[in-house]
Amino acid sequence: MQLQEVLFSQGFGTRHECCGIIAQGRVTFNGILRNDPWAEVDTNGLNFSVDGVNWPYVSQAVIALYKPSGYECSRKPLHHPSVLSLLPAPLRNRGVQPVGRLDEDTTGLLILTDDGPLLHRLTHPKKHVSKLYRVTVKHALTDSMMKQLQDGVLLDGEIEKVAAQEVTIINDHVFLMKITQGKYHQVKRMVAAVGNRVQFLHREAFGKYHLSDDLLPMQWKFITKEDLI
Repeated sequence: MQLQEVLFSQGFGTRHECCGIIAQGRVTFNGILRNDPWAEVDTNGLNFSVDGVNWPYVSQAVIALYKPSGYECSRKPLHHPSVLSLLPAPLRNRGVQPVGRLDEDTTGLLILTDDGPLLHRLTHPKKHVSKLYRVTVKHALTDSMMKQLQDGVLLDGEIEKVAAQEVTIINDHVFLMKITQGKYHQVKRMVAAVGNRVQFLHREAFGKYHLSDDLLPMQWKFITKEDLI
Protein backbone atom coordinates (compact mmCIF):
# COMPACT_ATOMS: atom_id res chain seq x y z
CA MET A 1 0.00 0.00 0.00
CA GLN A 2 1.27 3.50 -0.79
CA LEU A 3 2.24 5.63 2.20
CA GLN A 4 -0.34 8.30 1.39
CA GLU A 5 -3.01 5.60 1.16
CA VAL A 6 -2.03 4.34 4.61
CA LEU A 7 -2.59 7.77 6.17
CA PHE A 8 -5.80 8.30 4.19
CA SER A 9 -7.22 4.95 5.33
CA GLN A 10 -6.41 5.80 8.96
CA GLY A 11 -8.30 9.09 8.92
CA PHE A 12 -5.52 11.66 8.59
CA GLY A 13 -7.23 13.72 5.90
CA THR A 14 -7.79 13.73 2.16
CA ARG A 15 -5.26 12.02 -0.08
CA HIS A 16 -3.86 15.43 -1.00
CA GLU A 17 -3.51 16.36 2.68
CA CYS A 18 -1.87 13.03 3.48
CA CYS A 19 0.66 13.53 0.67
CA GLY A 20 1.52 16.89 2.19
CA ILE A 21 1.96 15.49 5.69
CA ILE A 22 4.39 12.87 4.40
CA ALA A 23 6.29 15.25 2.09
CA GLN A 24 6.80 17.65 5.02
CA GLY A 25 8.72 14.95 6.92
CA ARG A 26 6.12 14.60 9.67
CA VAL A 27 5.68 10.82 9.40
CA THR A 28 7.79 7.80 10.27
CA PHE A 29 6.91 4.22 9.29
CA ASN A 30 8.26 1.52 11.62
CA GLY A 31 10.61 4.15 13.01
CA ILE A 32 12.00 5.28 9.65
CA LEU A 33 11.37 8.78 8.30
CA ARG A 34 9.75 8.53 4.87
CA ASN A 35 8.89 11.53 2.69
CA ASP A 36 7.76 9.90 -0.56
CA PRO A 37 3.94 9.69 -0.43
CA TRP A 38 3.82 7.11 -3.24
CA ALA A 39 6.37 4.68 -1.82
CA GLU A 40 4.99 1.22 -1.04
CA VAL A 41 4.88 -0.24 2.46
CA ASP A 42 3.74 -3.57 3.90
CA THR A 43 0.86 -2.90 6.31
CA ASN A 44 1.27 -6.21 8.15
CA GLY A 45 2.35 -5.24 11.68
CA LEU A 46 2.90 -1.66 10.57
CA ASN A 47 3.37 1.08 13.14
CA PHE A 48 3.73 4.70 12.19
CA SER A 49 3.90 8.10 13.84
CA VAL A 50 2.49 11.45 12.81
CA ASP A 51 3.94 14.52 14.50
CA GLY A 52 5.46 12.25 17.15
CA VAL A 53 2.22 10.42 18.01
CA ASN A 54 2.44 6.65 17.51
CA TRP A 55 -0.30 4.67 15.76
CA PRO A 56 -0.75 1.03 14.76
CA TYR A 57 -2.15 0.39 11.31
CA VAL A 58 -5.61 -1.17 11.69
CA SER A 59 -7.67 -1.97 8.62
CA GLN A 60 -10.84 -1.66 10.69
CA ALA A 61 -10.88 0.00 14.08
CA VAL A 62 -12.39 -1.60 17.18
CA ILE A 63 -12.14 0.61 20.25
CA ALA A 64 -12.90 0.18 23.94
CA LEU A 65 -13.75 3.48 25.61
CA TYR A 66 -14.36 4.13 29.30
CA LYS A 67 -17.39 6.39 29.00
CA PRO A 68 -17.85 8.91 31.81
CA SER A 69 -21.17 10.42 32.80
CA GLY A 70 -22.28 13.50 30.90
CA TYR A 71 -21.71 12.33 27.31
CA GLU A 72 -24.20 11.28 24.65
CA CYS A 73 -23.65 8.33 22.30
CA SER A 74 -24.58 10.32 19.21
CA ARG A 75 -22.90 12.14 16.34
CA LYS A 76 -25.45 14.91 16.80
CA PRO A 77 -25.90 15.27 20.58
CA LEU A 78 -28.73 17.41 21.90
CA HIS A 79 -27.83 18.33 25.47
CA HIS A 80 -24.33 17.01 26.24
CA PRO A 81 -21.04 16.50 24.37
CA SER A 82 -20.75 13.49 22.08
CA VAL A 83 -18.62 10.54 23.21
CA LEU A 84 -16.88 10.92 19.85
CA SER A 85 -15.33 14.14 21.16
CA LEU A 86 -13.26 11.93 23.49
CA LEU A 87 -11.51 10.36 20.49
CA PRO A 88 -8.69 11.88 18.42
CA ALA A 89 -9.61 13.38 15.05
CA PRO A 90 -8.28 10.50 12.88
CA LEU A 91 -10.67 8.05 14.54
CA ARG A 92 -13.59 10.43 14.15
CA ASN A 93 -12.64 11.03 10.52
CA ARG A 94 -12.68 7.34 9.66
CA GLY A 95 -16.26 7.05 10.86
CA VAL A 96 -16.18 4.96 14.02
CA GLN A 97 -19.56 4.78 15.72
CA PRO A 98 -20.84 3.41 19.02
CA VAL A 99 -21.99 -0.20 19.14
CA GLY A 100 -25.34 0.39 20.77
CA ARG A 101 -25.77 3.25 23.19
CA LEU A 102 -25.27 4.09 26.83
CA ASP A 103 -27.46 6.74 28.43
CA GLU A 104 -25.88 10.10 29.18
CA ASP A 105 -25.69 9.27 32.90
CA THR A 106 -24.44 5.69 32.41
CA THR A 107 -20.71 5.03 32.73
CA GLY A 108 -18.39 2.23 31.73
CA LEU A 109 -17.47 0.21 28.68
CA LEU A 110 -18.49 1.51 25.27
CA ILE A 111 -17.37 -0.25 22.10
CA LEU A 112 -16.91 1.77 18.91
CA THR A 113 -16.02 0.54 15.43
CA ASP A 114 -15.97 1.32 11.72
CA ASP A 115 -16.40 -2.38 10.90
CA GLY A 116 -19.95 -2.60 9.53
CA PRO A 117 -20.37 -6.41 9.66
CA LEU A 118 -19.02 -6.48 13.22
CA LEU A 119 -21.37 -3.70 14.26
CA HIS A 120 -24.30 -5.67 12.82
CA ARG A 121 -23.21 -8.87 14.53
CA LEU A 122 -22.81 -7.20 17.92
CA THR A 123 -26.18 -5.45 17.81
CA HIS A 124 -28.43 -7.97 16.03
CA PRO A 125 -31.01 -9.35 18.51
CA LYS A 126 -30.60 -12.93 17.26
CA LYS A 127 -26.86 -12.95 18.09
CA HIS A 128 -27.55 -12.62 21.84
CA VAL A 129 -24.32 -10.79 22.65
CA SER A 130 -24.21 -10.26 26.40
CA LYS A 131 -23.73 -7.00 28.29
CA LEU A 132 -22.84 -6.96 31.99
CA TYR A 133 -23.92 -4.05 34.21
CA ARG A 134 -23.21 -3.05 37.79
CA VAL A 135 -26.51 -1.64 39.03
CA THR A 136 -26.94 0.55 42.11
CA VAL A 137 -30.56 0.88 43.25
CA LYS A 138 -32.50 3.15 45.59
CA HIS A 139 -34.24 0.51 47.71
CA ALA A 140 -32.77 -2.58 49.35
CA LEU A 141 -32.67 -5.62 47.10
CA THR A 142 -34.71 -8.73 47.84
CA ASP A 143 -34.52 -12.32 46.66
CA SER A 144 -37.95 -11.81 45.12
CA MET A 145 -36.66 -8.97 42.94
CA MET A 146 -33.74 -11.07 41.75
CA LYS A 147 -36.02 -14.01 40.93
CA GLN A 148 -38.37 -11.77 38.95
CA LEU A 149 -35.50 -10.36 36.92
CA GLN A 150 -34.28 -13.86 36.05
CA ASP A 151 -37.75 -15.25 35.36
CA GLY A 152 -38.64 -12.30 33.17
CA VAL A 153 -40.56 -9.05 33.57
CA LEU A 154 -42.98 -7.27 31.28
CA LEU A 155 -41.70 -3.83 30.39
CA ASP A 156 -44.08 -0.94 29.92
CA GLY A 157 -45.16 -0.85 26.28
CA GLU A 158 -43.91 -4.39 25.50
CA ILE A 159 -45.92 -7.54 24.84
CA GLU A 160 -43.25 -10.12 25.72
CA LYS A 161 -41.28 -10.53 28.92
CA VAL A 162 -37.54 -9.93 29.02
CA ALA A 163 -35.28 -11.78 31.43
CA ALA A 164 -31.77 -11.28 32.75
CA GLN A 165 -29.30 -13.99 31.82
CA GLU A 166 -27.61 -13.70 35.22
CA VAL A 167 -28.02 -11.65 38.40
CA THR A 168 -25.59 -11.53 41.32
CA ILE A 169 -26.15 -9.52 44.50
CA ILE A 170 -23.07 -7.58 45.66
CA ASN A 171 -24.66 -5.87 48.66
CA ASP A 172 -28.07 -4.56 49.74
CA HIS A 173 -28.13 -1.89 47.03
CA VAL A 174 -25.76 -3.15 44.32
CA PHE A 175 -26.03 -6.12 41.98
CA LEU A 176 -24.63 -7.36 38.68
CA MET A 177 -27.00 -8.08 35.82
CA LYS A 178 -26.15 -9.67 32.48
CA ILE A 179 -28.56 -9.19 29.59
CA THR A 180 -28.50 -10.27 25.95
CA GLN A 181 -31.17 -7.94 24.60
CA GLY A 182 -30.72 -4.28 23.76
CA LYS A 183 -34.03 -2.59 24.38
CA TYR A 184 -34.35 1.13 25.08
CA HIS A 185 -33.43 1.93 28.71
CA GLN A 186 -33.72 -1.81 29.33
CA VAL A 187 -31.92 -2.13 32.66
CA LYS A 188 -33.68 0.86 34.19
CA ARG A 189 -37.06 -0.37 32.97
CA MET A 190 -36.46 -3.90 34.24
CA VAL A 191 -35.50 -2.61 37.67
CA ALA A 192 -38.57 -0.36 37.71
CA ALA A 193 -40.74 -3.36 36.81
CA VAL A 194 -39.73 -5.11 40.06
CA GLY A 195 -40.47 -2.03 42.18
CA ASN A 196 -37.06 -0.45 42.49
CA ARG A 197 -35.16 2.42 40.88
CA VAL A 198 -31.70 2.64 39.33
CA GLN A 199 -29.52 5.26 40.98
CA PHE A 200 -26.30 4.50 39.14
CA LEU A 201 -25.56 2.30 36.13
CA HIS A 202 -22.13 1.12 34.99
CA ARG A 203 -21.37 -1.29 32.13
CA GLU A 204 -18.55 -3.67 33.04
CA ALA A 205 -18.45 -5.96 30.00
CA PHE A 206 -19.58 -6.36 26.41
CA GLY A 207 -19.42 -9.86 24.98
CA LYS A 208 -16.18 -11.46 26.18
CA TYR A 209 -14.46 -8.14 26.80
CA HIS A 210 -14.34 -6.70 30.32
CA LEU A 211 -13.43 -3.10 31.06
CA SER A 212 -9.74 -3.29 31.92
CA ASP A 213 -8.10 -1.74 34.97
CA ASP A 214 -5.66 0.20 32.78
CA LEU A 215 -8.45 2.36 31.36
CA LEU A 216 -9.59 5.42 33.29
CA PRO A 217 -12.71 7.47 32.53
CA MET A 218 -12.39 9.23 29.13
CA GLN A 219 -9.56 6.92 28.02
CA TRP A 220 -9.68 4.50 25.08
CA LYS A 221 -7.65 1.69 23.52
CA PHE A 222 -7.63 -0.46 20.40
CA ILE A 223 -8.91 -4.01 20.85
CA THR A 224 -9.73 -6.77 18.36
CA LYS A 225 -13.01 -8.35 17.34
CA GLU A 226 -11.69 -11.60 18.85
CA ASP A 227 -11.63 -9.84 22.23
CA LEU A 228 -15.40 -9.41 21.94
CA ILE A 229 -16.80 -12.56 20.32
